Order: sequence, then C-alpha cells, then structure tokens
Amino acid sequence: MRRKAAIKPYWEMTTEELRKATQEFDQEFVADPAKPLSPPLQTRWERAKARVARPEDGSGQQTIAVRLEQALLDRCTALAKKKRISRDALIARGLRVLLAAEGEGL
Repeated sequence: MRRKAAIKPYWEMTTEELRKATQEFDQEFVADPAKPLSPPLQTRWERAKARVARPEDGSGQQTIAVRLEQALLDRCTALAKKKRISRDALIARGLRVLLAAEGEGL
C-alpha cells in the first residue's frame, strides 16, 4: 500500500509551494471534479433523506423537567452513548417498557 506524501503545514511552505498547493482554488468552480457517490454512500444518503422530520409546531411532544440523581443520570448518559441513541430516546424507551409491563401499553 502506498503512503501519501506528508503535507507541510501552510505556514511552513515557501511562496512557490503555497502557490502550488492552493492552485485548485484559483478555478471558478471547484465542485466540478466531484464524483458520484459509491453504492454504500448512496444508500446512506437515501436513508438520511428519508428520515421523518419533527413537526415544527412540536405536536405530539412535550418538554418536561425531571430531577434525577447525578449517578443515575450519568448511567443513563453512558448507556445512551453505548446504544448510540439520544438520552431522551433512552428514557422514552424505558418508560414504554415499564408501562407495557404494568399493562398500560401505548
């Protein structure tokens, strides 16, 4: 496998090196050399576009304030990071499980 040549920081380049390194920005429109997305990236792009956005009026959701012990909040945050979901999604999931167990399903 070939290694890329180490690029000098701009502040250490000579005038000629700097001119050569930045010549691509002299063109009118630099986006032309862009390539089409690869199939995996195309799939990710389609999934990202398909996500349902939250309604702007906030219907169906309400912000509440809840007091939690710091240790419990820290554990909640750590688990949410591990599962790669937001903390509010984790709390909502836990409430749904608890309500379902109590026979109060949603």
